[in-house]
This record gives sequence, structure tokens and C-alpha cells, in this order.
Amino acid sequence: MLPRFFNRIDKLLAIYGAVAAASFAVTLLFAHQSGEKSPPPPAYAYAQITAPNGVELHVAKTKPERIALKAVKGNIMELSEFGINGGFFWQGNLLSIAVMNDLPVKGAQGEYGSGWFNTGHKRGTLVWDGAARQFTVQQASDAAELKVADRNRYWAQGGISMSLQNEADWRKLAKEENMPALNEARMRTGIVYDKSNAVWLVVTPTPCTGEQFRAAIAGSLGRSGLVDGVFLDGNGSSQLKVAQAALPGDKRQIYQMIALH
Repeated sequence: MLPRFFNRIDKLLAIYGAVAAASFAVTLLFAHQSGEKSPPPPAYAYAQITAPNGVELHVAKTKPERIALKAVKGNIMELSEFGINGGFFWQGNLLSIAVMNDLPVKGAQGEYGSGWFNTGHKRGTLVWDGAARQFTVQQASDAAELKVADRNRYWAQGGISMSLQNEADWRKLAKEENMPALNEARMRTGIVYDKSNAVWLVVTPTPCTGEQFRAAIAGSLGRSGLVDGVFLDGNGSSQLKVAQAALPGDKRQIYQMIALH
């Protein structure tokens, strides 16, 4: 059954990509005929999948250049951008690294709550190094510790290490990084990358444990060459907004998002 399942997800993402491309081509034609400025190409391909373990995944696949980390305030349904929720927060302060080109998304370098710190712990941080053109997951307490080729050409999103290539120790590492509600059934969010440097934004509205969410991602998207990623904030903060789907979590406000642009 698994080969058929993997073929299905590959076909789904291909179909969504083809539909988006066709829609873009039509829009481009009308823009050309009317003399308007050409619109940007589609930002993502989307699919809704039920993983082999029954966890429902909503997936947006894109390029790292189409990612923008942003400080926000509101439920994702109220925001103008497409995307998903980002890292952890408390009373409006960002508790996870959220940095674009060495600038935290909410405040100044070294300022508490700005997105400069993984507050309280060294935690898994997904780093896109635009100069080296590579992803890594790095454990860090603050953005100054991150290793990149050019500090003016990277973004970094903090979370909890997913350790997709380390079945033996991933749970131990997640506990060391103080992952909240690891063994509780919660809605979940994650961001992962593959061998071709595609980035996948993943949200489930299915209450599940961290292990079940990780297994759903590996079981559903593993054939696509996934390398690694991080868990993001979950439970009522697990939110997604794209043209094809809307997941408001428990309708709470979030304070940081990963936007598609």
C-alpha cells in the first residue's frame, strides 16, 4: 500500500502545482493584454493528506526564497498573508528564534521577546543559508550562535528538533530541548526540508502526540527525500491559511508566522 500512497502524494502535489501554474499563465496573459505589471509566480503547491497512521496533514511546499518570517498579532484567519504559525510565544513575546538576515522580526538584536532567542534552552533551529544554498538544523540559544556563510543572506526559525535521521535518539533530544506536550494529543505544526532544498510547511488539525505527528510526516512525505526539520508551536496555535484551506486552531492570537510570498 505504501508505494501507492507515495505515488498519490507525489501526484497530488504535482496536480496542485500544475493547476497553480495554469492559473498563473492565464493571469499573466490577461496582465500582458491589459498592460498591467506581471504578477509573481505561484508561491506554493498544496495538498491535504491522510497519513498511514490516520493523522491528517495539510502541506504547503515551496522554495526557501518564498518564505518570510513575520511578527504578527491575531488569528491567522485575520491576517492578509498565507502561511502557518511560527514558534513559541508568551504574552506577545517571542520565545523562539525568528530572524531574517540577522534581524529579529520583532525588535532589536539581543532584545528579549524579539525573536533573537530560543528562550531558556538550546533548541533546534531551521536555518536557510542563502549564500551557501543549504538548510541545516542547528541547536542554539540565540541567533548569534548560528553558523551561516553570510549574515545578510539567511533566515532562521526556532522550534524543537525533529531529528528525522535519528530514530534512536530523537525523543531524548526533544526532551532535552523541553518540547511541550510531547506525549499529549495536540494539534501540531512543523517545518521540514528535503534534498532538493524544497521547504514543507505542515499542520495537522488531528490531535496527536509528537511521535505520531513526526511519524505522519516521515510516512507521508519521506519518499520525497526529506532530510530534517523542527516542530513549531502547537495546540491552539497550530494554524494554516492558504487559498485551498483554513485551519484557525482554537481561534487564539498568534504573534509570529511563516508567511508565503
